[in-house]
Amino acid sequence: MPNEHAHIFNPEDLRTQDMYKLMIGSVVPRPIAWISSKSKEGVLNLAPFSFFTVASRKPPTLLVSIGPGVGERKGTIKDTLTNIRDVEEYVINIVPDKLANPMHESSLHVAPEVNEFESAGLTPEPSVTIDVPAVKESPIAFECKLDRIIEVGTDHLVLGQVQRARIDDDAYLGNYKTDIENWKPLARLAGDYANLTPSFKLPRE
Repeated sequence: MPNEHAHIFNPEDLRTQDMYKLMIGSVVPRPIAWISSKSKEGVLNLAPFSFFTVASRKPPTLLVSIGPGVGERKGTIKDTLTNIRDVEEYVINIVPDKLANPMHESSLHVAPEVNEFESAGLTPEPSVTIDVPAVKESPIAFECKLDRIIEVGTDHLVLGQVQRARIDDDAYLGNYKTDIENWKPLARLAGDYANLTPSFKLPRE
């Protein structure tokens, strides 16, 4: 039985935004997919998304959920989703703590013709298997080709097959492991961010 003092919430009784706040404050910490994409006109775009995970090990596939625009762009389609639909290629860059401010800068609402690489002071690094650049300053980047887009309610699940992974030397331990303690991934909480404490193994002593 649940604690008698527990708060119970039924989605049908709540506003969408209130249920959303409960979920993003509970499903934590979340990794951040820093997606670089390109419009069919060739304009580069860079934006972070924290509804992000591995979808399949074979073929290696990453999943990002992209919601509708919010605030002044409420109800619009995000440029990242439009670009992925049109070009079918993109890069998922992973965000270390040291790039928190540039990542935040790239999350701000700007006109579609604005290049977030430039506004955030970042360097486009040419990819090898696709025609969309990675963030050179990011320690880890996955070049992806679109597999499929699945509509789920107001949001879109974007599945991309990894074509190539690039891991910088100072982020790599060898034996296909990353040096997490060294590159220090940034995690998304509800409205805030966090660093990860030193890792440990189970069971604890």
